Amino acid sequence: MTASVLLAGCDTDQVSLATNAKANQPVPPKLLAAMVEKDMDLQSPILVRLFKQEAELEVWKQARNGQFALLKTYPICRWSGDLGPKVREGDRQAPEGFYSINPSQMNPQSAYYLSFNTGYPNAFDKALGRTGSQLMVHGDCSSRGCYAMTDEQIAEIYSLGRESFFGGQKAFQLQAYPFKMTPVNMAKHRNNPNMPFWKMIKEGYDHFEVTRQEPKVDFCEKKYVFDAAKPADAKRDPVFDASAKCPAYVIPEDVVAAVRGKQAKDEAEYARLVAKGTPVARMNTGIDGGMNKIFAAKIPEGSTGLSEGAEGTTLQMLAMAKAPGTIPGHVNPPKPNLDSVASAPAPQEEPVVAVSAPATSARVATAAPAEKSGGFFSNLGRKMGMGSSDTTATTPPPQATASVAPATTTTTPPTAASRLKAAVTRFVPGHDKSKDATKDAPKPAATVAAKPAEPAKQPDTRLAATRPALKPSVSDGAGEATQIMGAAPVISSNSFDSRFGAVK
Repeated sequence: MTASVLLAGCDTDQVSLATNAKANQPVPPKLLAAMVEKDMDLQSPILVRLFKQEAELEVWKQARNGQFALLKTYPICRWSGDLGPKVREGDRQAPEGFYSINPSQMNPQSAYYLSFNTGYPNAFDKALGRTGSQLMVHGDCSSRGCYAMTDEQIAEIYSLGRESFFGGQKAFQLQAYPFKMTPVNMAKHRNNPNMPFWKMIKEGYDHFEVTRQEPKVDFCEKKYVFDAAKPADAKRDPVFDASAKCPAYVIPEDVVAAVRGKQAKDEAEYARLVAKGTPVARMNTGIDGGMNKIFAAKIPEGSTGLSEGAEGTTLQMLAMAKAPGTIPGHVNPPKPNLDSVASAPAPQEEPVVAVSAPATSARVATAAPAEKSGGFFSNLGRKMGMGSSDTTATTPPPQATASVAPATTTTTPPTAASRLKAAVTRFVPGHDKSKDATKDAPKPAATVAAKPAEPAKQPDTRLAATRPALKPSVSDGAGEATQIMGAAPVISSNSFDSRFGAVK
């Protein structure tokens, strides 16, 4: 019953604005100093942008000149799914698009330290029949369709949102993108089936880039419309319906001119990149989401997944840097989904523009029957149809005759197991292929026979350290003397709860 009450209350001001020690942590002194330097008020409006490929969350804040400026960029600890919008409940996709966060979506009772609901699905998503619920930005570095930060990070982001509501902002905008909408990224992903949707939300991205104002978002004819206003001769504002025909509207001329100028430059650069043969990004089917490299460097066998990675030396250097918050022991880094890999065809390299593909040499399979049993990759290969009794290339068994030196040296054809193993390892970013070459090199028969089977690798049973009730600020250093200890602090008379008493 308690759980149902909390769930029902997640969308009410009474719960979201409750007096809560975690939810009332002050904005860190370093962020306050940054606001002073950038001519911002503590309670001025904010705007949040998320980028999957870069694995970054940006908090923008309105300065006294009325324009938004970047206050701080937070590395995302974990996001799930693929590049592209969320479509249905249970697809593990983190949403993309424009969403509005009001005080009722702020959840201090979250099981993931603190969180706020993204507001998915919005009117556009609903018009397309997209489903899903409880898509959050939260702590704990664990994601099943959400954007997960560390507890320290979400405490800081939560405090910035809270103060903007204190200042009178009714809702702050959340913009979620697959990547920064630059010409080079658009060129790399030009063959992605989500490109029409991405070009549509890039319009809003461009509006913000040229105006540094939160774009007004409407929906009609199952599409986004940005900064729409009523025509000069209209008596009332246009009424938008995501599933209906668009009403008459105009976009301010100064905004149109600025956006067109930016888009013309972007399109010219895009055309140049395509003409010179910019490779198309590989479709990494089966990898579940991404992680910022600062976190991947801290985890044994960590991977950035679908986010931008780093070379081995860079990851080693990052391993020495301080992480922005506590990484829980149960964190699950991005890795290939073997079920998806097994059900998908063998991966192929994406084509490179203006480069011809080399001819493929023929492979001859021996007539030797397939083995009745084998390792994991052999069995999985046969299930996928990559080998059978009459097509699998095998090495004939040694004959029980006197040894005779062969006239020439022959090369053992690749087995189905080796081909599948190579396909799977291609999904793992940063995989060291030189180790595979050494490990898979042929060994003398006597050596192979004498080598005992390696014991199965046991799962990591290390437990996560118990987290404190409150998290220190990531701006002032996690784990230092800035951590709040003990019971709930004394809340001033202008606390989050009391200031919104009238709203209740």
